[in-house]
Amino acid sequence: MDTSENFGAAAKAAATQLPTLSAEQRIAALEAVIAGLQANASEIFAANEKDLAAAKEAGLDAPLLKRLKFDQAKLDDCIGGIKMLCKLPDLVGKTIKSTELAPELILSQVSCPLGVVGIIFESRPDALVQISTLCIKSANACVLKGGIEALNTNTALHKVLVEATRGILPDGWLQLIATRDDVKKLLTMDKYIDLIIPRGSNSFVQYVMNNTQIPVMGHADGICHIYIDKAADIDLATKVSVDSKCQYPAVCNAVETILVHEAAAAQYLPKLKAGLEEKHATLRGCEKCRAIIDCDPATDEDWATEYLDYIVSVKIVSSMDEAIAHINEYGSGHTDCIITADPATAELFMNIVDSADVFWNCSTRFADGFRFGLGAEVGISTSKLHARGPVGVEGLLTYKWKLRGNGHTVAPFANGETSFTHKPL
Repeated sequence: MDTSENFGAAAKAAATQLPTLSAEQRIAALEAVIAGLQANASEIFAANEKDLAAAKEAGLDAPLLKRLKFDQAKLDDCIGGIKMLCKLPDLVGKTIKSTELAPELILSQVSCPLGVVGIIFESRPDALVQISTLCIKSANACVLKGGIEALNTNTALHKVLVEATRGILPDGWLQLIATRDDVKKLLTMDKYIDLIIPRGSNSFVQYVMNNTQIPVMGHADGICHIYIDKAADIDLATKVSVDSKCQYPAVCNAVETILVHEAAAAQYLPKLKAGLEEKHATLRGCEKCRAIIDCDPATDEDWATEYLDYIVSVKIVSSMDEAIAHINEYGSGHTDCIITADPATAELFMNIVDSADVFWNCSTRFADGFRFGLGAEVGISTSKLHARGPVGVEGLLTYKWKLRGNGHTVAPFANGETSFTHKPL
């Protein structure tokens, strides 16, 4: 771990060398990471047990404890993601398009890494593996800051990745920082860091945005919605809703609010309540809901709350327009879904709702880099510039323009002696 003033400079130095590596060398590094994780699993799990014990003693909430746990299942998921990355096409240094500006004057748009990515993430230590390996695949260096509650696990994982890739990747490609002072230093390193991705509370993301000149990409809240249309299949709607809430509630793509068309409410709500109770989840409903089923009351605060727990708020609406208006007011632009048997209604919803992910008849939990086939993700972006939705390899690349000539000068074009051909190649 490098907590000195030089972690930014070290990462930048490595970033200049990473694009020179071949796709085969980067795949070899990923395969070495898999071997390193498997060989050091017991040490990683022991470090995680220390973090879990300290977190329980400190009274960390159950959803955060679940995120913090790094066991064999989490390791297997990480390795599965790395194997998928190995199989994905290499996108670094690829020609996006090429144009003949004039005879022997050829312009190419070529993909290239961002450089150094700084990522500040929550208590999930598996995120360290996912982020690091995505950076290997995309030929970026990275500076990582995990939650203090996962320090032992993150330190163990960082050591494994650095040792596994030694001699394959340039020294300094992966930096792990630990303290708040390090974060403050990171935010000032616009000379070294090309992008910051903060993963945390809304207030923390706003703090990062307000205290750095480095471009920031990411999302604050994950207030995801499902709209149950009047033409919904009730059994399908129930199954998808329960999965979206209960499959893993402590994550940003779990549904937090369900909006129900008044024509479907009487059939749907009793089945939803039974399905949630079977998973030990609770429901908070509007007054119209409470006239149909027995549940706790929902307040305006509930509509704006990311529970990250076995709780969902439910509101009855009179139309899809009302549902969309609610999503626009309270949503976070993350993932929103419609359940309906009407394709035209579904297409209209997906076209109008302005979120990174818009789904039809499927769980919001599919909003994930691994499930999208990206290998993994460094985070979910709810912005509209550069990358949107789960950010995988492609989201960690930019491009440059390469112009190849043969003594060409601008003067003959400017004075009309010759003209551009602008011929696509």
